[in-house]
Amino acid sequence: MSTPSPTISHPLAVALALSLGAAVALGLSRFSYGLLLPPMRDDLGWSYLLAGAMNTCNALGYFLGALATPALLRRMGTWRLLMAGSVLASIFMLLSGFVSDTTALFLQRVCAGAASAFVFVAGGVLAARLGSLQGERAGFIIGLYYGGTGFGIALSALLVPAALSSAQQNGAPHGWQSAWLALGIACLLATALMALPAKSIGEARLLRGQAQRFSSTDFACGLAAYFMFGAGYIGYMTFVVALLKQQGMSPQLITVFYTLLGLAVVASSRIWARMLDRNKGGQSLAVLNALLGVATLIPALTSAAPFIFLSGLVFGAVFLSVVASTTALVRHNLPPESWPAGISAFTAVFAFGQIAGPVLVGWIADGPAGLERGLVASSVLLFVGAAMAMGQKALVAGR
Repeated sequence: MSTPSPTISHPLAVALALSLGAAVALGLSRFSYGLLLPPMRDDLGWSYLLAGAMNTCNALGYFLGALATPALLRRMGTWRLLMAGSVLASIFMLLSGFVSDTTALFLQRVCAGAASAFVFVAGGVLAARLGSLQGERAGFIIGLYYGGTGFGIALSALLVPAALSSAQQNGAPHGWQSAWLALGIACLLATALMALPAKSIGEARLLRGQAQRFSSTDFACGLAAYFMFGAGYIGYMTFVVALLKQQGMSPQLITVFYTLLGLAVVASSRIWARMLDRNKGGQSLAVLNALLGVATLIPALTSAAPFIFLSGLVFGAVFLSVVASTTALVRHNLPPESWPAGISAFTAVFAFGQIAGPVLVGWIADGPAGLERGLVASSVLLFVGAAMAMGQKALVAGR
């Protein structure tokens, strides 16, 4: 059962520290790969299909981790699972700095994905719990947690080019390995910084047999829309840097682009907070999916720098708020004891969508139409997700 609600003196500071969990789970562990894909592909001779499969492996691990998370939450408690997952994700990131075999790298991505799911779901439960203590600021608190992914993206945008440049100057045979090591160290530092603040939120440990009401039928449209989001957005995050490089954008501008995208993710917690608090059904999920569809389509239609930067800013300001919208949907419509089950279910379909997305886009990109056509496919998936989300209604007996 849940422990009594704690008194938290500085909830925004706690939420900001907790957001480092999202930075580890997605910003550093997953989305940094978009920056590493071009040098790894060049060095290891990968096709776009194989390069995309790396993120598919990560999503497979994430899916398996999401399925295991409810049982682990009952056994370990929320904070302990958050910490264990974050440490494991850090270790798996570091291990990528010591191998160059494709099979070993695939295995690392699976393991890092599973650990990231532990972090992301446990952190989401703690963010929902913290938000419930803050009344009308709940949407902002939840958005701030997921917006922490932007810190990881922005940090990746700075760390990866610096590590690649240093390795090139030193003549390292596989320069991208240095970047993985730097990212792993950053994950460990983030884990240390969030440990005590996250613990102050209080355990929401679930006992075996405690009611966890979650019906997939009640949330069928929301789950389907979230699957489409997972399949659609990941194509952009996996391949957009490779596309910009292919279109001739300079490395310096690519770094600025990715940094601004990450900072826009952080800002998204404020931009969409009121909408997340107000909408009890799938309206937020629909609006945000549609905006992402537009942002994803832009680089497929033009290589003009102003439009590319607009695409990155809009994408960054929206995509993690889609994740926050599903947590808000669960919080609005289910009792607290059912939040872990609800968040885990949405995370599982999200991960399942991400398994298909990178391979689909990579397969299309290897054809004559190239990466541009792959992003068009991603955009279509997002628009379909927006239409599906409109069918998600608030539960009559919801909170």
